[in-house]
Amino acid sequence: MKARHWEDDPAVRSDQGIGDTFGDVIARRLSRRDLLRAGLVAGFGVALTGIGDSPAHADGQVRPSPTGLDFAPLTPSKGPDVLVPAGYRSQIVVRWGDPLGPGASDAFDPAALTPRDQAVRFGYNCDFVGFMPLPRGSRTSDHGLLVVNHEYVNPELMFPVESPGDLTREQVDACMEAMGLSVVEVRRAAGRWSVVVDGARNRRVTATTSVIITGPARGDERMKTSDHPDGTSCTGTMHNCSAGTTPWGTVLSAEENFQDMFGNASALMDARDRRSAQRYGLGENESVYRFERHLDRLDCGKEPHEPYHFGWVVEVDPYDRDWTPRKRTALGRFRHEAATTHVTRGGKVVLYSGDDARFEYVYKFVCARPYDPRNRAVNRDLLDDGILYVARFNEDGSGDWLPLVHGRGPLTEDNGFRSQADVAIDARIAAHLVGATKMDRPEDIEVNPANRKVYVVCTNNVDRGADGKAKPDRPNPRVRNAHGHIIEIAEAGDDHAATSFRWELFMVCGEPDDPATYFAGFDRSQVSPISCPDNICFDRRGNLWIATDGQEKALDRRDGFYAVPVAGPERGRLRQFMESVEGSEVCGPEFTPDGKTVFLAIQHPGEGSTFSNPTTRWPDGSGPPRPSVIAIQAENGGVIGGRGT
Repeated sequence: MKARHWEDDPAVRSDQGIGDTFGDVIARRLSRRDLLRAGLVAGFGVALTGIGDSPAHADGQVRPSPTGLDFAPLTPSKGPDVLVPAGYRSQIVVRWGDPLGPGASDAFDPAALTPRDQAVRFGYNCDFVGFMPLPRGSRTSDHGLLVVNHEYVNPELMFPVESPGDLTREQVDACMEAMGLSVVEVRRAAGRWSVVVDGARNRRVTATTSVIITGPARGDERMKTSDHPDGTSCTGTMHNCSAGTTPWGTVLSAEENFQDMFGNASALMDARDRRSAQRYGLGENESVYRFERHLDRLDCGKEPHEPYHFGWVVEVDPYDRDWTPRKRTALGRFRHEAATTHVTRGGKVVLYSGDDARFEYVYKFVCARPYDPRNRAVNRDLLDDGILYVARFNEDGSGDWLPLVHGRGPLTEDNGFRSQADVAIDARIAAHLVGATKMDRPEDIEVNPANRKVYVVCTNNVDRGADGKAKPDRPNPRVRNAHGHIIEIAEAGDDHAATSFRWELFMVCGEPDDPATYFAGFDRSQVSPISCPDNICFDRRGNLWIATDGQEKALDRRDGFYAVPVAGPERGRLRQFMESVEGSEVCGPEFTPDGKTVFLAIQHPGEGSTFSNPTTRWPDGSGPPRPSVIAIQAENGGVIGGRGT
């Protein structure tokens, strides 16, 4: 059955900039060359044919595309296992509960899982995956550390309970140990990846790990709690979604939906605390998880400042287990999705991050001091000093990075900002006051190493244009945006530290036969359907690869992994490369340096079902479903997406 699109409803189309008006929006944002190629001069959605397969040359021979992408797009199957194209294979590398050290037994019994046992096992709901070569600084592709985020828990799939409220204290503590990060040593031999169980760097960073607070919020009154009265440290990291790596070999883990952990915000007495709790979505009464029944730190009535310890970017050094993780408060507090670094030609480090919620913002941080490739110790503190910006996307295709600096513009004591600590802690409120553009769930943001453009993924926003909500605009052009879109940014002067940029829509997702979709001007009849783009990465040729989250609901298709060129005659030719299992999303795409392995995280398989009656028992075929990291490789040993080495 064809999915019903909000854009198909004439009552919605009439006054919300959809259909022909949407086409006009696209047309105004394209060059004449793109318009001619896509057939958009006469009207949006009328595309030229004959663009699809590898181009024919003067001698009449069809040759492989210069993009290096040469695989047949998948036909979705909704099978019981991961699906990859002919000529490829996938394998499980590590899954929830696998032992990471001598403290864990080989046998894994979820029903008997204890906090101590989970603390030495691979965590739950894997998201970001980073491959860090061993030795550090090398380009090795067959030996390294996988650094994996664990976003949240599904207690109803982990334990034989009906709801989180049925958990015992010990089970709640085990859930806290299942979040955070895992550092896992892995090797490739004879075409297979395996975990080095006794690897010296294997470890867990969890919701109970000691963490140092750095930057402007360090020592602030709102960072002080019963367990941390000086406000310079905190306990744990959780709801770790996407992330990024730094040029100096650390990982920046993004804390996202922390608000789901906190309850009883109605008990907050201080006006600033109440304002912040409301803006960040803390539970007025019981939390989503109800863990505050067992843990006082998650009860706002008992620990009103504990929520301020979360919503940050956490820096972890996978190569040095003795280095205490840091929460870098200069980067701002919000529901971080990704923390992507880029070094400018002048040596400045820039970090991009999205706030993954409806009508939230796109941010970047520019370090004050330059990166020094010869001094790793100094670089590990670069992210404590600089300027946090938020994006304003203008209707004419220009854009501005607006500084979030105490004392500038509205960020004064009259508006509740007494210091830069207040700006960092309440970055969402500050971004609203300076006039940032409300986006459709900005998630991953990555810099393409080939063209140095910035790609902003907006997953969806079904509230766009609803009563009382922000209406469509040019960077968010669809009412009731169920399928999401991707924006391409060129920083001014090709300088990622610049304060202005140009932008255009690269992709507007959905069923290709929907006239409201757009694939960079490519013939829509020759692309794969896609919805809810989430995490992205780039291969060595600069092709964009997209992992999705939400297609089962939006398109009645399993989530998957897609490839699309961003340049040349095949710009916009989207092809599905992988299909996931029931109830899951695909996260954390990461290529090895040689491009011959791509790691993917399969998060929450079976979500929506229960421990006793799961909709899938992937990957083992028995027991509960287990979130896992998989590796995909070509059977001929070639690079991913192509047919040779």
